[in-house]
Amino acid sequence: MLNEEQTKLDIEKFLEQTAPQIDKAIEKYIPRKFNQEASLFKIVPPRYSYNLEPLNKAIADPIWDMIDRGGKRWRPALFLLICEALDNKTDCLEYAIIPEVIHNGTLIIDDIEDSSEVRRGKPCLHKKFGVDIAINAGNAMYYLPLLPLMANKKRLSAKIQRDVYEVYVQEMVNLSMGQAMDIAWHRGIANANTLSEKDYLQMCAYKTGTLARMSARIAAVLSGADEKLVEKLGQLAECIGVAFQMQDDILDLIGEEFAKGKGCVGGDISEGKRSLLVIYTLQKANVTDRKRLLEILGMHTSDQSLRDEAIDIITKWGAFEHVKSLAEQMVGNSWSEVDNLLPTPQAKEKLKAFAEFLIKRNK
Repeated sequence: MLNEEQTKLDIEKFLEQTAPQIDKAIEKYIPRKFNQEASLFKIVPPRYSYNLEPLNKAIADPIWDMIDRGGKRWRPALFLLICEALDNKTDCLEYAIIPEVIHNGTLIIDDIEDSSEVRRGKPCLHKKFGVDIAINAGNAMYYLPLLPLMANKKRLSAKIQRDVYEVYVQEMVNLSMGQAMDIAWHRGIANANTLSEKDYLQMCAYKTGTLARMSARIAAVLSGADEKLVEKLGQLAECIGVAFQMQDDILDLIGEEFAKGKGCVGGDISEGKRSLLVIYTLQKANVTDRKRLLEILGMHTSDQSLRDEAIDIITKWGAFEHVKSLAEQMVGNSWSEVDNLLPTPQAKEKLKAFAEFLIKRNK
């Protein structure tokens, strides 16, 4: 037990140390205030004028408002751990910002699509800056983190550049597919009431697994891994991402500290979200409980007593235990596929401990 607790503390310390390094690397390419010396203008110089005020008000300010709200920065941390596990001696930090900036961009857009009010304890960006600015800033975050690749293209071989961009395009397409599925199910359309576990896992593989998979695959490509290892590490990261989402779903319903940042316990119930917890319950529950859970999900209610009622139904049918077990099993099985392919034992153990930490966290 002591070793497990110490490992948890070590990973938390690693994340705490990594986060400011990532933010500094982001700031190099997306400054808090644009000036004529900004990296963007060195790579793509304006043709007519440097009109900085609108870029600062409508790009830099909302982006940094979002980034400064925190977050675990676990995707870039995973990126760096993959590089370390593959014995990559080059500086990977600048490239590690790619999945993190994209992730924060997706949160801005997600909040608009979900009509959310609170993100990380503060009003969502569309509430603070307006829908138009929030949409544009969120979309910009899908592309701005590619600036390090453009700035360092002379240091990267043509093959590595091609492979990295291909990974990026593939995963951004996947991200949109996953979001489409999630939105349709939240709205109760597209067979939302008869989903299977595999349906959920595919949605998560598209959505939450994508940026984790992107992190691992790009890190592996930059580290010179062969195609087989790139894909296997991508699959491991995907499982970590999916398991992370499962734990998020659990904490949304029963994690009081986690819920503070979202403004309530059971926000997913208000959204009508078809999490694996809900899908499993709908499959296992009796007719009465199934009907009642679907009624509450369809209300999109902000009544806490109704959210609590739905959580009680989910608890009654053993969904929490099932989802926790499945998450651990998925990551364990995927780890066995790469265990013998990683060359650095110490870094490999850190990567394994990191994966286990993410699926057992309580906030």
